[in-house]
Amino acid sequence: MNLRYLGLLAILPLLPGCVAKSAFDLATAPVRVGARAVNTTADAYDRVTVSDSERDQKRGREIRQREERYGRLSRDYDKASRDCRKGYDDACDDARRIYRDMDMMRASVPYEVDR
Repeated sequence: MNLRYLGLLAILPLLPGCVAKSAFDLATAPVRVGARAVNTTADAYDRVTVSDSERDQKRGREIRQREERYGRLSRDYDKASRDCRKGYDDACDDARRIYRDMDMMRASVPYEVDR
């Protein structure tokens, strides 16, 4: 029986690289799983805790997106108003709808006072 084990050990270096890689992967799997569990815990903690600068960045991004949306609505309203004055009834309906949307957004869009 010892000869069989010695024979297997002698053949081991001759095995293709994929078998050796599989054996290596199998041997290191517990370490990798443990490391992944630690990283997952750290990632979850990072997702739950938000720094002040991240909160400020998010707030600034939301304000900028609202201002951009309000700007698009304003341009669309101007165009629909011009078309309405030309006599297009659909444009009048669009202008009223856009104005209503702008009115609802107006309170949430901050403005700066010119000095």
